Amino acid sequence: MSSVRIRVNDVSRELDVADHETLLAVLRDRLGLTGSKESCGRGECGACTVHLAAAGDRTRPVYSCLTLAAACDGASVTTIEGLGAGTLHPLQEAFVAQDAVQCGFCTPGQIMAAAALLADNPVPDEPAIRAALSGNLCRCGTYPRIVLAVRDAAQRMKAARG
Repeated sequence: MSSVRIRVNDVSRELDVADHETLLAVLRDRLGLTGSKESCGRGECGACTVHLAAAGDRTRPVYSCLTLAAACDGASVTTIEGLGAGTLHPLQEAFVAQDAVQCGFCTPGQIMAAAALLADNPVPDEPAIRAALSGNLCRCGTYPRIVLAVRDAAQRMKAARG
């Protein structure tokens, strides 16, 4: 067991975690944050994508099913529940507006990957969007609408910046 201090969605936590326990298990089973999904458990589908900022490091999207919770000591994590800070994030609005949500299982991971892209590249072209989302699988095949949603969100965010 390891004691881990972690900030999740701007709330500081101190948890005892098993050495083999994944960040996904901690988020879902211990903290009740069930937006991140476990599908493959091997880092192949992206349904468990969250944002992680290790101490002194920049925020990046990670597969929480492959990330050991013990390795997150001092880190900050943002899940889909913490993305909009109490309101819908422009990506969430755009996914609804563009009908990019089918079964919804992949949606949190898709949105988290897209949010990381838009943080680095506020006006991505289609190849950049497709590349950023290439690690996220949609079993419903909603990819064209997902790309439209990311473009829509980029426009919404640009308009909000003025």
